[in-house]
Amino acid sequence: MRLLHTSDWHLGKSLRGQPLLEDQKFIIDEIFHVIDDEKPDAIIIAGDIYDRAVPPAEAVDVFDETLARLAEKNLPTLIIAGNHDSATRLNFGSRIFADKKIFIASKVAMEPATVVLQDDFGEIYFSLIPFFDTADIREKFSVEKADGFNFSDANKIYIEAARQKIPAGKRSVAVAHAFISGAEKTDSVREIVGCAEGIGAEIFSDYNYVALGHIHSSHGAGKNLRYSGSPLKYSFDEANHKKGVTIVEIDGAGDVTTKKIKLTPRHDVRIVKGNVYELQKLPRTEDYICAQLTERTVNAADKLGNVFPNLLKVEFILNENFSDDAENKISRQKGGSTLDYFADFFKEQTGETLSDEYGAAMKNLFAKLARDEREA
Repeated sequence: MRLLHTSDWHLGKSLRGQPLLEDQKFIIDEIFHVIDDEKPDAIIIAGDIYDRAVPPAEAVDVFDETLARLAEKNLPTLIIAGNHDSATRLNFGSRIFADKKIFIASKVAMEPATVVLQDDFGEIYFSLIPFFDTADIREKFSVEKADGFNFSDANKIYIEAARQKIPAGKRSVAVAHAFISGAEKTDSVREIVGCAEGIGAEIFSDYNYVALGHIHSSHGAGKNLRYSGSPLKYSFDEANHKKGVTIVEIDGAGDVTTKKIKLTPRHDVRIVKGNVYELQKLPRTEDYICAQLTERTVNAADKLGNVFPNLLKVEFILNENFSDDAENKISRQKGGSTLDYFADFFKEQTGETLSDEYGAAMKNLFAKLARDEREA
């Protein structure tokens, strides 16, 4: 059986105030191109369909259109809720969707949602494990409240319940939205209150493949556990990510192979570095840009606007050689005046010696600050 695994669409998200819905519509079209080329037997979307619990109407329209396109292709589609989604809202219409082979699991249940698909070698059982917190499991499974009961314990209970619906010897896949211990985080991954600790990969050891969501980089998280990653870059610390979807092949023996299919975005998310004059010489681009400037410049954003019309962030990195070690070196000096400390800091930052003129001005400023503090 061939599967297309994706996750973390975050429909309705913005990047530093820049709406991304048009970019998201574009990348969904790219995913449909992959579907046409790779011809998977089923689609997995492992949570965080939306960016927030109450998504904008335009984002709901995009997902509605996506589901309609998938239904037209008669492709089984397995969807779970992530921590950004509203379980109740995502669950709306799910029983009707099932008739179109679109299976949505957004809420925990005493009998976890299980979908059975068939290939030439027999049945494959899919456990749909939506995001939940420990209180959900305590309530649903009547767990006596205890101080030691944590997110990992809750996952063990739910996965054990899911495994009870899978006959011995059958191939199986789990779809989950969680942080596996050791996985890579980025700025756009929201901490889950009460569930921030990771869970061990061994919890899923009985599954042939685990299709994970929540982490935005595409990588393995243990034997046959994999994050597909988000299809778009959602923060500048994801600038070096290679975004895409994962194609999963499961053979008759339950052995798994995966390959990543790269997606080309409408706008890339990039970091450019240099002084203003160097960056002004770069080719004009519509990409979303963070400019890291090596020299302080007045009105830098205005000066770079013609080259980077989608400049979203400007930050100054004045001297890469200034490090924690350099800061500690300054602080360890004995007997130095405030001006001495400042002169060393100035040199570390700029590579230049503080001039007599600026030194005298700073000395007067420090003296005034000291007088003001005594008189306060």
